[in-house]
Amino acid sequence: MSEEQTFTSIWDAIEDTPAEAENMKLRSALMIALKQHIVRAGLSQSQAAKLFSVTQPRVSDLLRGKINLFGLDTLVNMAAAAGMHVELRVLEAA
Repeated sequence: MSEEQTFTSIWDAIEDTPAEAENMKLRSALMIALKQHIVRAGLSQSQAAKLFSVTQPRVSDLLRGKINLFGLDTLVNMAAAAGMHVELRVLEAA
């Protein structure tokens, strides 16, 4: 009989290291926020691309959730270009 594990996040379950899981959590949160901004503002992909200073295919990748194509720096830069404020909170691990 195997022991059942529980995880606080899907990223904790599927990533190899805690560092990779934390990186993915931050990237996914930024991607969700950027997508919500696009929807809330009623932007087309080309309008969002201009706003974020990226190409339209890049916005398409964002909207389709292709997280592996985006680094934290890129996502923070896109959020800043859209006039969004990004905050980071660091806590001790539980």
